[in-house]
Amino acid sequence: MLNKYSMLNCKATSTLIAIREKLSSQGDFKKVDDTTYRSLVGCLLYLIATRLDIMFPVSLLSGFMYYCNMKHHQAAKRVLRYIKGTLSYGMKFTKTNSMKLLGYADSDWAGSIDDMKSTLGYLFTLGSTIFC
Repeated sequence: MLNKYSMLNCKATSTLIAIREKLSSQGDFKKVDDTTYRSLVGCLLYLIATRLDIMFPVSLLSGFMYYCNMKHHQAAKRVLRYIKGTLSYGMKFTKTNSMKLLGYADSDWAGSIDDMKSTLGYLFTLGSTIFC
């Protein structure tokens, strides 16, 4: 994927989203090729199956498939830069005596600039394994 989008020699980043970055479908930003953006986000959506760490920013970016601009495209490329920096990362599953079910949730209030909708995220673990 890095090769497909000419990001093999890019500078890696350690964060998925820039601090205080708010994406919006409105604004006076340069329009980008819809096909390229949709293809990139589609590839990232496919990658979510094995890279749960990119789920939130990719699902956020997928909300702008109809109207995407340069800011959205740069945010998608930032995810690729993060992937480049974390290629050697892996998941480690360890045996545990505790089969505790734990749930975590987080939300924002009216975080979307466009329609003032809130965003909710959640995570459940059983033992040491994330399953939802």
